[in-house]
Amino acid sequence: MKVLKMTLGLAAVSAMMVSCEQMPKNDTATTATTATAAGTPEIVYVNSDSLLSNYEYFKDVRDRLQGKAQQKEKDLRAQAESFQKEVQRFQQNAAGMSQQQAQATEQRLMQKQQQLQALQQSSGNELVSEESEEMKKIYDRVEEYLKQISQERGYKMVLTYQRGNSAILYGDSTLDITESVVEELNKNYQSEKAETAKPKEEAAAKKK
Repeated sequence: MKVLKMTLGLAAVSAMMVSCEQMPKNDTATTATTATAAGTPEIVYVNSDSLLSNYEYFKDVRDRLQGKAQQKEKDLRAQAESFQKEVQRFQQNAAGMSQQQAQATEQRLMQKQQQLQALQQSSGNELVSEESEEMKKIYDRVEEYLKQISQERGYKMVLTYQRGNSAILYGDSTLDITESVVEELNKNYQSEKAETAKPKEEAAAKKK
């Protein structure tokens, strides 16, 4: 089984955009500068690379899925090696078998090979599906928070920036809100983890 390559984040987060109204057709830099001069900028951006590399929830999801993929690969490899040994034993003993026995064994091995291939395919599909579901959760978390701060701070649009793959060729660093976004997302995630851990700790204390 080929190792599942993590594709978490870059595709979905690169599409992340919160828009309260359509972007004006005039130059973006001019719009941002005008808004800044008047107070809070209406258009800001988030560096998606920095967001993903520093968001604890994303890193936990990535580590868990990678661990799951490695375990599945290990299990499939063990089954494949066991199957290979069966094939080798058959090849060694085929000369001493009757034609009927040899045909029956070949049929059984072919069916087992097909089952292994189907298991490999289903395992891969399961991981891809779970990855997609987790990515949606991450996207929803980020989008919800960006909507919240946009309402609080008066942002009209939050863009994403990814070096080498972005429509934003230049952005004033004062419009970069990545650090504050990551800080608050991590703070919220740590609170959620603490709340989730409480019942488990209480249950463990009762058992003692």
